[in-house]
Amino acid sequence: MFPEYRDRISKLKITDAHFARLFHKHNDLDQQIKNLECATTKGKETLITGLKKEKLLLKDQLYSILRGSTAH
Repeated sequence: MFPEYRDRISKLKITDAHFARLFHKHNDLDQQIKNLECATTKGKETLITGLKKEKLLLKDQLYSILRGSTAH
């Protein structure tokens, strides 16, 4: 995710608790989605769709923070 911001991400994960929480939650959701996609759970498509939407919102928030930190 955002390879062009790799160094900035590393720094923000250490210096910005809010960013770190968003980043880790995004990664957790990504893993949950991967696990569900491999499972044979009934109704998983609805759950996966909801998780993907939540993940996308987090990604938007992370990107916003990354773009705002370019002035630093």
